Amino acid sequence: MSSNAPTPATTAAAAAKPPTRPLRSSGTDKGNPWTYVPLVLLAVTFVLPLLFMISSSFKPRDQILADLTSWRAFLPVGDLSLDNYAGVFDRVPVGQFFWVSTVVTVSIVVLGLIVNSMAGFALARLNFRGRGVLLGIIIATLIVPFETFAIPMVYLVSNLPRVVLHSDGFALRMGWANSYEVLIIPFIANAFSIFLFTQYYRSIPKELDEAARVDGAGWFRIYRSVISPLAGPAFATSAILTFLPQWNSYLWPLLVIQQENMRPVQVGMRYFFASATAEGTPWGQIMAYTSLITIPVILVFLMFQRAFISSIASSGVKG
Repeated sequence: MSSNAPTPATTAAAAAKPPTRPLRSSGTDKGNPWTYVPLVLLAVTFVLPLLFMISSSFKPRDQILADLTSWRAFLPVGDLSLDNYAGVFDRVPVGQFFWVSTVVTVSIVVLGLIVNSMAGFALARLNFRGRGVLLGIIIATLIVPFETFAIPMVYLVSNLPRVVLHSDGFALRMGWANSYEVLIIPFIANAFSIFLFTQYYRSIPKELDEAARVDGAGWFRIYRSVISPLAGPAFATSAILTFLPQWNSYLWPLLVIQQENMRPVQVGMRYFFASATAEGTPWGQIMAYTSLITIPVILVFLMFQRAFISSIASSGVKG
C-alpha cells in the first residue's frame, strides 16, 4: 500500500470541510461615495484661488473688477490678451529675478544634499563620543523660529570677508551684502535634512559597512558607493522640501539685498507692487506676476508628485 493513500480519517475531514468559494468583493469595498465629498470640497477650496489668479492674469483691470460678482472670475472668458505679461516685463526685470532665484535655489538644494547627507551619515554610522548630544542640539534648532536670529545673522554676514574677482585680479572686501554667498551659504546646512538622513541611514543594515571595510573601502567610499545609492527616497524628500521654502524665501533676501540685479522673485514682487502707477492698482499685471512665480512651483510638484509621495512614505522617521 502506498504511503500517500488517503486514510479514512483524512477522507472524513475532507468531506466535513466546506468547499472553498471564490472571494467576492462586496459593494462596500469600493467605499462610500459620500466620503469623497469633503475631499472634493477641500480640493476646490485650494484650486479656486489658483484659477482666479491665472484667469485674471489675461484680463484687463476693469473686467477683473466686474467679474468679481460671478463665476466668470474663475474662468478665462472675456477680453483675453497677453498685455499684462508684457507689462510685467516692461516694468521690472522679471528675467533677472528668475535667474537669481534659480541659481540660489538650485545651489542650496545641490550643496545641501551633499553636506546634510554626509552629516547624517556620520551621525548614523560612525561611533564617536557625543554624537547623541550633537544630534539632540541639531534637532533642538528646529523649534527656534528664523525670525529670532535673523538680525544677528545680518550682523554676522556683514562682518565676514568676501573675495571679489576683477579683470586684473581679486580683492578682499568685508561684508556679504548683495552677493550670492549671503543668499546661499547660510542655508546649505539644514537641521531637518540632517535628521532625515540620520534616521534613514540608521535603517540600512550595518553589515554592509562591515563587508565594505573587509574589502578595503574607507568611510567616504562606503558613504558614496554603498550607503548613499540605497538612500534615494531620503535624497528626494530632502530635495523637494528644500526647494519650496528657498524658492519662496522673502525675509532674508529683503534684509541683505539692496541691489535690483540681486533680488529674487519674492522680493521682486514687493518691488513690483511699489512701482504701481497712479491710475490705480494694476491687478491684471499683479496676477500675471504672481502666476509667473507660481506656475514653476506647480509644474515641479506635478512632475515629481509620485516621487514626493513615495519618498515621504518610505523615508519617514524610522527609529
